[in-house]
Amino acid sequence: MANDSYLNVLGVWKSFDGHPVLRGIDLEVPAHSATVLIGASGSGKSTLLRCVNGLEAVDAGSVTIDGELEVTDFNTDLDAVRRRVGIVFQSYNLFPHMKVLDNITLGPVKVLKRNVRQARDQAMELLKRFGLDSKAQDYPDRLSGGQAQRVAIVRALAMEPEIMLFDEITSALDPMLVGEVLDSVRELRDSGMTIVMATHEMNFAREVADTVCFLNNGIVWEQGAPEELFGNPKQAETRNFLSRVR
Repeated sequence: MANDSYLNVLGVWKSFDGHPVLRGIDLEVPAHSATVLIGASGSGKSTLLRCVNGLEAVDAGSVTIDGELEVTDFNTDLDAVRRRVGIVFQSYNLFPHMKVLDNITLGPVKVLKRNVRQARDQAMELLKRFGLDSKAQDYPDRLSGGQAQRVAIVRALAMEPEIMLFDEITSALDPMLVGEVLDSVRELRDSGMTIVMATHEMNFAREVADTVCFLNNGIVWEQGAPEELFGNPKQAETRNFLSRVR
């Protein structure tokens, strides 16, 4: 299955107040690969990720997971989608009144119907994996931005998703904290997790991505292996974008 397409986005359109944000997006993501979305703010990266997760309904087109679960079907159980498709945003969205451990176990207990002990054991294993086990009994306001974002990643992983979506997860962080969050994504990539990530971190995209997609005005303007897209972009718009962000 390593070479099979796990996520298929076909002809997806999405508008807000009559303004098209996605204009016929096509994207295929193989299982156990990392696809990185780059592009200027407003190019459609975040909206695309929200459509993949079912947080936004598309106007036209389809999103299919693993060849069987059509996210865009009106009759689809979106809770089933979100059990398989995890998403982490740039704002951590941790519950401030709950300790780190409780933030992580809430979903598995309430949604997956795990018993509390099982959920806590799994959460502690994940926290230890990402070097956060000492923070299990802390409240979110005791965490640095980098720690909070990594807890958000652990919380998503506790639902045992098959694919992870990351939406500009380092944008709100102090530059000194970016590296520890990207290290967590790198570890997931190396473990074989299927990843789609929107980011402004070009060096990270070059290092980690199997495929880089440049979005421009709601269209996949150009895509390819990182050495191709960064080293020899074919489109003038891609070259102009890269010259501004490097």
